[in-house]
Amino acid sequence: MGNKKNKELEIIEAWSGPGRKDEKITVFKPEFDAIHIDMKQKGNFEWWYFDARLDNGYTVVAFFRAKHERSGKTGVEITIYKPNDEKIQNVYDYKRSDLKASRELADIQIGKNYIKADYSNEKFPTYEIFLDEGEFGFHLKYTAEIPGWMPGKGYTKFDSLGEFGWVVPLPKAKVEGTIKVHNETLSVKGMGYHDHNWITLNMIKIVNYWHWGRIYSENFTVVYAYIQSNKKMNEYIIPVLMIAKNNEIILSTGEYQLRETNFQYDDKAKNNYPLNLEFTLPNQNRIALKVENIIDSDYMLSEFNPILRFLAKNILKLNPGYFRLNSKFEINFNFNGASFKEKGTTLHEMVILKQ
Repeated sequence: MGNKKNKELEIIEAWSGPGRKDEKITVFKPEFDAIHIDMKQKGNFEWWYFDARLDNGYTVVAFFRAKHERSGKTGVEITIYKPNDEKIQNVYDYKRSDLKASRELADIQIGKNYIKADYSNEKFPTYEIFLDEGEFGFHLKYTAEIPGWMPGKGYTKFDSLGEFGWVVPLPKAKVEGTIKVHNETLSVKGMGYHDHNWITLNMIKIVNYWHWGRIYSENFTVVYAYIQSNKKMNEYIIPVLMIAKNNEIILSTGEYQLRETNFQYDDKAKNNYPLNLEFTLPNQNRIALKVENIIDSDYMLSEFNPILRFLAKNILKLNPGYFRLNSKFEINFNFNGASFKEKGTTLHEMVILKQ
């Protein structure tokens, strides 16, 4: 288990070790994707995220939120990126009593919207998601192509402040079903991803920014996160990365370096973002991303009313921005005596709280 003390607080990363990695990959169990938080406890938030890149040029994103990470509300979110780059995004709030959630597996219902997980094939489960909100909706089946994964025990503890949990039940999945766009139902197929987060602390107080993304190449699947904490946490960095070769996970680690270069300013997000990301791993392994274009960006203070926006910016010194980026990638990886060099394109995100 890796940990680090600073003058005031201790951060504990729950790797199985040795060091900041998992020599033995955790076998993913259905309960890892069940609800974790106490809904009655203040300051707790939890959500399930799904996305899919579809063969018809659409990209869709779905959130099921027990408690929204900013508002605390129960609800769902539907985002659709059309082939012409038009974005449709809607958030639908529900009563807390409209939530039904299992603590044994991902059996989640919010109103008539639901997630149903089937682990009869323990290594390669299937998930069904259903959302129907008027003229928009998804009914999709996800079939795992890679086993579920989490770094160590799936969480990081920030001393007595609380924990941040992240598990990835579906690093890569085959997707098929239907989407509804302006009341038109489309049959779709494609590739998808699902992860699940819970938080029992206020991330604004401890984090400056984070990167998150995944890469699908001919032989490899990569999922990563990189969290940069603030001065209160001695600018502690939490790096997390998984690599699968075909349908087997071969690496689960926090032992890599990330280099960010060629920063650009985006007027819409009112923040800078790096055009280049370079991940350096042991054994001369390397992953590089070069941003081709911004798919989506947002200045998150625009969600606040003018008074709250003034307080957040001038008192709390927040400058929250969001980027969804499309990049070219290059993987240089050595495995079992063979060297691989693979290229392609991928989507990834950056969320900034302070910069």
